[in-house]
Amino acid sequence: MNDRELLERVIGGKPVDRVPVGFWFHFLPDEETGSGIFDPTVLERNIEGHRQYIEGFKPDLVKIMSDGYFTHPLAGGAREIKDIGDLNLIEAIGPEHPWVRDQVKLVKAVTRMKPDTFYFYNVFSATTTLRFMVGRERLVEWLGRDEAATLAAIDRINAGLKALSIAVIGEGGADGVYFSVQNPDIKSVSDWYYQARVSPGERDILAAAQRIGGRNILHICGYEGIKNNFFIYQTYEAAIYSWAANVEGLPLGQGREFFGQATVLGGFPNTKGSILETGDRQEIEEFTEAILAESGRLGVIVGADCTIPKGIPYERLAWVREAARRAAVAK
Repeated sequence: MNDRELLERVIGGKPVDRVPVGFWFHFLPDEETGSGIFDPTVLERNIEGHRQYIEGFKPDLVKIMSDGYFTHPLAGGAREIKDIGDLNLIEAIGPEHPWVRDQVKLVKAVTRMKPDTFYFYNVFSATTTLRFMVGRERLVEWLGRDEAATLAAIDRINAGLKALSIAVIGEGGADGVYFSVQNPDIKSVSDWYYQARVSPGERDILAAAQRIGGRNILHICGYEGIKNNFFIYQTYEAAIYSWAANVEGLPLGQGREFFGQATVLGGFPNTKGSILETGDRQEIEEFTEAILAESGRLGVIVGADCTIPKGIPYERLAWVREAARRAAVAK
């Protein structure tokens, strides 16, 4: 059974002879997260990072990292938003924009690297994208100061993300998007507000990707320890659900039940100094076994809360894969 056949069975909730494992790294420095459209070397360095990872670890599924393209392009080649008035620099873009074309090139290059494998392209939600551009504090402040202008900018970002999602699946060869969502601040942005003002655009992107055949991963991000109210995301349709189990206090088995027995991904913490980075082989294998003892073996992919720290040796990830393989055989 190849990797694609394995994941097909997992998504279908069918028994498998091994539980798949999925981890991913960022390949570029944090300061280059939005520089792809300005620096042509970013694309090639990101592709090379994927090549080294795929050849070195041979992952069961691949999340293609959008390093270099975290931020939305601005009109006139502007590089930053300095104040709320600059939100008008965010224009709705379509599939022919260079920002989209570069990412299609990235996806095409990576999906050729390992046949018979599922590939999911990382797409951040519009609120997360705008947070990368202006910071969490200003995003929340601007929603209060000029809600109409801020939400209009978010809508224009949504248009670009929708065009991107369709293009990377329809042209790039991705099997779906890994769509990362998060309430930017649960203390200031109420669940009602998020559900009424933010959710419709997010669901529209997932639906557009699904209509052209995308089987998507919904990632409910726990970045900076911020928790989410999961009832909001029960209305989001996806093939696989992923969240920060160790931040939210919601293990995979309970989450799988919450999402109607859908396929789930995660289990390990991803913070610096956590068990993947510091544990010995026995500790990592026992942690893997504990994840699967709680979740069961059907509809489960072992991974982490989010992207894991750079530099973790592939050998450590292989320990997880071997433990997951044994757990499936011993079911």
